[in-house]
Amino acid sequence: MRYADGGGLTEAGRLRREAVRMQAAGLFEQEARPSEVARRLRVSPKSSYLWHQFWREGGASMSFVKFVLPVLRVFILVMRRG
Repeated sequence: MRYADGGGLTEAGRLRREAVRMQAAGLFEQEARPSEVARRLRVSPKSSYLWHQFWREGGASMSFVKFVLPVLRVFILVMRRG
């Protein structure tokens, strides 16, 4: 079951998750394998392989759209409440 609020994470948790995805995109650009990314970032191999697929299919533009824009959205929400 999926949750409308981002998987049950707080805004801060979503921000941390998006930051890890951005790190993964950077590692993929350095030609790191998904298994290595999973180990280095302490995420599941399944997540790493999924992120790698998104990154591979979309290239640099996908890394921006999938990783940076959600971070900016959460940042704006946090700043409005803060």
